[in-house]
Amino acid sequence: MNNNAKKKFITFGEIMLRLTPPNYDKIRVATSFEASYGGSEANIALALANLGIDSSFFSVVPDNSLGKGAVRMLRSNDVHCSPVILSTTEETPTHRLGTYYLETGYGIRPSKVTYDRQHSAITEYDFSKVNLDSLLEGFSWLHLSGITPALSQSCKDFMLRILRHAREKNLIVSFDGNFRSTLWTWDEARDFCTLCLPYVDVLLGIEPYHLWKDENDHSKGDFKDGVPLQPNYEQQDKIFREFVKRYPNIKCIARHVRYVHSGSENSLKAFMWYGDTTYESKLFTFTILDRVGGGDAFASGLIYAMMNNYKPEDMVNFAVASSVIKHTIRGDGNITDDVSSILNIMNMNYDIKR
Repeated sequence: MNNNAKKKFITFGEIMLRLTPPNYDKIRVATSFEASYGGSEANIALALANLGIDSSFFSVVPDNSLGKGAVRMLRSNDVHCSPVILSTTEETPTHRLGTYYLETGYGIRPSKVTYDRQHSAITEYDFSKVNLDSLLEGFSWLHLSGITPALSQSCKDFMLRILRHAREKNLIVSFDGNFRSTLWTWDEARDFCTLCLPYVDVLLGIEPYHLWKDENDHSKGDFKDGVPLQPNYEQQDKIFREFVKRYPNIKCIARHVRYVHSGSENSLKAFMWYGDTTYESKLFTFTILDRVGGGDAFASGLIYAMMNNYKPEDMVNFAVASSVIKHTIRGDGNITDDVSSILNIMNMNYDIKR
């Protein structure tokens, strides 16, 4: 891939207000909340912008202090927000910003998320008014996730429109399925992901709902009910090859694998298919400050490495190291702005070969 100076990245999704009780408190006993902003696609735009990538975010937020506060946070992290639509009450009657509450886990107690995002501005907006030629003009990379289409029918329809248009304009398209059981069912997610796969170049987060919809495939041994959560190399290599056999347009597939030792200590590694070879990363064990956004940091790390033409084994290790360092940062986004700090986690004290 070309030098990142020639790359312009854009993503589409919802940014939300995050409310977290301090000191690991449970929500039901909390008397105060720490406020911040986050959301999968916004997290990736923010992480890439901090690493120096020309990064833009497209969304719809209410034209009020909450919506403007979310935009201001992204701009403070060098994300271009000119595509963001500040909607009025006439455009989106409910006129609200989605919210989620996070109970931070500790020790054996895992973290817990409670969503309050129904009827948010992005779900009410009429995306048929969006001019895709203007929106995507000048960009070379589009990132989408399986969260946004779960929000509303209008978001689903727009996702398919923008995927098709990105293909026509020869943008690189990355897609992270990001299943959320609170938003839609397993089958609904899998069905929609199946519609997206023909337009995807870089596929992230392989889990069962990403598999194509074919009952014959789902009745076969290892592929019944999808992908193992903690596969070995041979299992993952087999599944990757089944994907690219069905979808030869996919140039790269990557997933991270988490091993939970406690709510405060995890290990991560990843598998990546690239250039007809499956690569396995190192295993990283670490203490968690804030787990939210770890998968987004993995995605942004891989995108950054691909944009900078890292060799494949460095791509997958850089992606995992990006996720590891995010777990040490409070908030949704990986605000790391020093590439060398990620390389140090990889234990790579040598020049990246390109």
